Amino acid sequence: MSTKDWIASLLAELSRLDAHVEQHAAPGLGPAQLITLPTDDWGILGKEAARAGCRWVAGWGEDAGNNEVHISACFEKSGAYLLARTVVHRATPILLSHTPYYPGADRPERHTQDMFGVAFMDHPDARRWTRHQAWKDSAYPLRKDFPAVGHPPAQTPTDHDYKFFFAHGAGVYEIPVGPVHAGIIEPGHFRFQAMGEQVLNLEARLGYVHKGIEKIAEGRDPEGLARLAGRVSGDTTVAHAWAACLAMERAANVEVPERALFLRALMCERERVANHLGDIGAVLNDVAFTFGFYQFGRLREDWQRLSREVFGHRFMMDRVAPGGVTVDLDAALIPRMRAQIPVFRKQLDKLMAIINESPSVEDRLVTTGVLKPEHAKALGCLGYVGRASGVDLDLRRDTPYAPYDRLKITVPAYHYGDVAARVRVRAEECRVAFELIEALLDGLPAGPVRAAWRAPAAGSEGLGLVEGWRGEILTYVRFGEGGVIARFFPRDPSWTTWPAIELLIHDNIVPDFPVCNKSVNGSYSGHDL
Repeated sequence: MSTKDWIASLLAELSRLDAHVEQHAAPGLGPAQLITLPTDDWGILGKEAARAGCRWVAGWGEDAGNNEVHISACFEKSGAYLLARTVVHRATPILLSHTPYYPGADRPERHTQDMFGVAFMDHPDARRWTRHQAWKDSAYPLRKDFPAVGHPPAQTPTDHDYKFFFAHGAGVYEIPVGPVHAGIIEPGHFRFQAMGEQVLNLEARLGYVHKGIEKIAEGRDPEGLARLAGRVSGDTTVAHAWAACLAMERAANVEVPERALFLRALMCERERVANHLGDIGAVLNDVAFTFGFYQFGRLREDWQRLSREVFGHRFMMDRVAPGGVTVDLDAALIPRMRAQIPVFRKQLDKLMAIINESPSVEDRLVTTGVLKPEHAKALGCLGYVGRASGVDLDLRRDTPYAPYDRLKITVPAYHYGDVAARVRVRAEECRVAFELIEALLDGLPAGPVRAAWRAPAAGSEGLGLVEGWRGEILTYVRFGEGGVIARFFPRDPSWTTWPAIELLIHDNIVPDFPVCNKSVNGSYSGHDL
């Protein structure tokens, strides 16, 4: 079967099972094919997609008015995407779940349940996920009749009734960690059951920094949405803004200038390197290898200082905009960018050699926090987490978008699945990014950096897929009347990698949780929309 014939095969199988599927032309969805099917066939879709070996990418809802909620789910196989959609009526908001076939659909479906009031009747976990106690049980913030400011109580009740998994027995004890942590990080709660130092079970509870991004996106103009998307997760500002702009540009049929595409890729690769350098240092800090922590911190700082000089901002925030970019690259600074690459390549190689030859570091990283390949595949983990566990997929290579469609992309992948493998993938991705930056500078075309924007018709929709430094980012956009945003849904890779923590920590010792957690480094903000 060719890489895209699976869609036709899946549709044929659904038809054989009496699922009533309709295919639709959807030019704004880029690499995805759109189908709609009745509510009663939604569970069949999940079952047959799993049987066909498809990956469950994301799921979201949209209040379409007329007492209807549209539910969408995206699937992928071999670089081809399928966007499926059904309609749920608010009078009977019941739908079969995809979680029995895709564990990674668990939290996204609970998010849809909390935001829209859609009940997934065969979902294995009916607990609230996103709302905590901030709204009444009968309030659903993403319905149109719910105001953006909400109905905040004088004081939000505590969430003490959340029923964590409970283990008991001789010698078993419980350790609550968070949601407020000792470091300057966002809140998340981790509940351990352990015997001695061995972890028997871990359950995470997120959602403490829910920002209402999906709600406050409604009514924004394209420029405002790009700025908002760049703040979904601040460490991924370029990639999230790019995915949002790509979705809007596809919906509006706006062609971005070639030079702007190259500049977006340059910024995205610089964002990738900065975060990988910082993460490697943070992992080393968690095993008390302070020399490595300081050295990688130094490299990241030097890297970001040049980003500020070249693009005007250390994180390159608000540099990607609808139709292109907001800043051009000064030709006088290109030699600086070129000269930085061999210096960083040499220093990275030296530092990784020191790490690999250090017995104390090896003892803490090798065989620690192993995420089995089958678990990574079941959750849909991508990026460095997935690649360290054998999931070899990269949008830049497998579903290429400009300008990556004309570049050679090398994707490092291993099967060890431990902390050491996740560190190694990060280092190798830096080396790949160095090569890509050189190629982008060599091929940088002349010309304008931004195209004029034209508002699309109401109802136009777009799908943006971008390979951020954590992995695949999916962004869905639908326009309303007057060219403003009617629906915005960004899916950060952290939605798929956060659940991996609960699996890879099994049979490790409690003191290894910080380094296991940092080796995954899910974004609280990217998850807690």
